[in-house]
Amino acid sequence: MTDTDSTIDWGPFGRPLFDDAAMQDLKRVGVLDVGSNSVRLVVFDGAARSPAYFYNEKVMCALGAGLSETGRLNPQGRARAVNAIRRFAALAQGMGCGPLTAVATAAVREAEDGPDFRAEIERETGIKLWVIDGEEEARLSAQGVLLGWPGSYGLVCDIGGSSMELADLAEGRVGRRVTSALGPLKLKEIKGGKKGLKAHVKETVARLHDQMGNPTGMRLFLVGGSWRAIARVDMERRGYPLTVLHEYRMTARRIGQTADYIADSDLTELRGRCSISDSRMSLVPYAVPVLKELIRVFKPKDVAVSAYGIREGMLYEQMPRELRERDPLIEACRFAEAKDARLPGFGRLLYDFVKPLFPRANWQRLRIIKAACLLHDVSWRAHPDYRAEITFDNATRANLGGLKHYERVLLGLALMKRYSGKTPDGRFAPLFELLDAAQMREADILGRAMRFGAMLWLDGDRQPGSFTWSPKNKELKLTLDEDARPLFGEVAEARLNALAQAMDASVSVKFKPQSSTSSSTGGA
Repeated sequence: MTDTDSTIDWGPFGRPLFDDAAMQDLKRVGVLDVGSNSVRLVVFDGAARSPAYFYNEKVMCALGAGLSETGRLNPQGRARAVNAIRRFAALAQGMGCGPLTAVATAAVREAEDGPDFRAEIERETGIKLWVIDGEEEARLSAQGVLLGWPGSYGLVCDIGGSSMELADLAEGRVGRRVTSALGPLKLKEIKGGKKGLKAHVKETVARLHDQMGNPTGMRLFLVGGSWRAIARVDMERRGYPLTVLHEYRMTARRIGQTADYIADSDLTELRGRCSISDSRMSLVPYAVPVLKELIRVFKPKDVAVSAYGIREGMLYEQMPRELRERDPLIEACRFAEAKDARLPGFGRLLYDFVKPLFPRANWQRLRIIKAACLLHDVSWRAHPDYRAEITFDNATRANLGGLKHYERVLLGLALMKRYSGKTPDGRFAPLFELLDAAQMREADILGRAMRFGAMLWLDGDRQPGSFTWSPKNKELKLTLDEDARPLFGEVAEARLNALAQAMDASVSVKFKPQSSTSSSTGGA
């Protein structure tokens, strides 16, 4: 089977794009982000809609420390930044990712020695550093959110070291943007102690609210290291079992509780438990009152943490529109299947095979089923004794966009059941608490269906049979092609019966004549 075959019906998810020559230009993309607090190199790998992080390194330089008082970049931070960028330039050249796309934000654009710093960087490394204004910073950060949530709507809030930006998202497009000096490094320099800080934050957020057109009740997307640190503390306070920050959700009430928790904690001890750097943790007390005021004024209906921001927005900028509009989860899973599965393309057939078992599934659930089928065989190289656990870990902790936390666990549990009929307890048990009984059952059925379907490889181009499922009568019927009969052995029959038992159904099997011939390949 080839992905260019025009006769294939790819269904609601569209044709894969990663073999397209235009998409191959995105195979290795390097971006450099020179912020007020950190300098980071990210190299993205893979032409799928949700590309992998081939390399990711940051150095905390605090370029913007003391800027309000001196008007210049922090001298120690500047020296560290030059050394870091020199290293990053050498790394990028060795990785073969082409010229780096490099941007600098608030500290460099505001410092009187910013132009001299840019000239030094270009002289030392050959990298041309583009200084962007606050509105452009907001636009790129919002595009980073769109990388993970295509079609999103809401308010994106990106906090850096020296600035904080807001951007409106509607129907997957970036609208109005504003910027402010609410970055923690700037707030550290506000006079008047806690009272002065609170008054300054209140006044600034009120002005931002007016500039944005007085929106309320929107989804609030949080972008930036200080927000992620607060979210990580919220996880620690709650004993939350899945420490993946992307798509982590918080409520106004919980944010208030976490703010009090931070105020009452020893920050050194807390940062150790949460694995937060000392330089980052020192800024959290200045970011907390900003977040509390944002919540109070904008009254978001919910709050979502985005691990994608300006760097991902720079990648999104280079994507063709056709790729931008794709589902990041499905494209990433397709890319993984093409790269790692024993029989690339079988995932689509497996999806068509198991789909009749879920007649009431909406499009959101269908995409999880599709993702599971595409990933069902990518971990085959793992040791059989650990394959189920590894597939679960990969699904729940991998860098996949477009997945809520409970969906990660549902996907992981389905893949675990594809390799093992048992549900292990121990370290996995707390994660299963993110699912309700119906979702646990659905994952079990999907996993067992994939486990059975994996026994029926004929070739990569056609299904070996089909299911008919009657929920009302609890009857599961399987029709197989005659040339699939040799594959329906003792083990396959046992797996089919296990599926029927999970569905609380009776099961029957019939074979139909098949005029065409095909050869048996592979195995489960």
